[in-house]
Amino acid sequence: MIDPVVDLDWLRAHAGDVILADVRWYLDGRSGRAAYEKGHLPGAVFIDLDTALAAPASPAEGRHPLPDPKVFAAEMSAAGIGDASTVVAYDDAGGVIAARLVWLLRALGREAALLDGGLLGYDGELTTDAPPPSPAVFSPREWPAERLATLSDSADGGHVVIDARDAPRFRGDSEPVDPRAGHIPGARNLPCRANVAADGRFLPVAELRERFAAAGAVDGAEVISYCGSGVTACHNLIALEHAGLGAGRLYPGSWSQYSHTDRPAATGDRP
Repeated sequence: MIDPVVDLDWLRAHAGDVILADVRWYLDGRSGRAAYEKGHLPGAVFIDLDTALAAPASPAEGRHPLPDPKVFAAEMSAAGIGDASTVVAYDDAGGVIAARLVWLLRALGREAALLDGGLLGYDGELTTDAPPPSPAVFSPREWPAERLATLSDSADGGHVVIDARDAPRFRGDSEPVDPRAGHIPGARNLPCRANVAADGRFLPVAELRERFAAAGAVDGAEVISYCGSGVTACHNLIALEHAGLGAGRLYPGSWSQYSHTDRPAATGDRP
């Protein structure tokens, strides 16, 4: 399987062999599709987070539950992504949204990677052309249990639990979208946006490993990643794998599920 992060040189060398996916989405309600239509990388198809990469939201399951396997397969097929496709995904936020598509595909054993630097690091001309995708067959498969963590797993002190949200939300200083502020007791804050530098490119592997080690995510550790709704948590999992520290597990419900329970919430900088 290819590395979960590839650069522009790799993309250009394999241009005829990959499907480029634009996965822009904004928490503030802006339209990712509208941004795509204003300009995107040549040949890219648009993948909608809400319809293709998540099931409908609910208090019981969270804001972005994993999509039904049949729905996900249908959306991939419609985008021209088949069982044997290699996908390179990008966004304009250092990959923190596009990582959801990459993680889902890799969890199913498909070839997929993030474009390092994404839209911000692209040095060519953008286009508004959106040719229809070529027909493709993507076979539905159940999400592998070994790549997932439950709410109870995430509250179990036997795992290294990392929270991908920005520090103010982790500390409980503010909570703009979920019913309670704070974090899962025992979790360590590892903001996913700090995995990349100002230019949107990933930090060197040695620096990524230092970041993870500071949160207890070292070689051999059982790592569970969560965030607000299970989307940006995937960026930490991609970074973890890119750093050579294993696959880790995703808690799909994340804080948007946990915060609807009566389980305790921690606040402040400490786990």
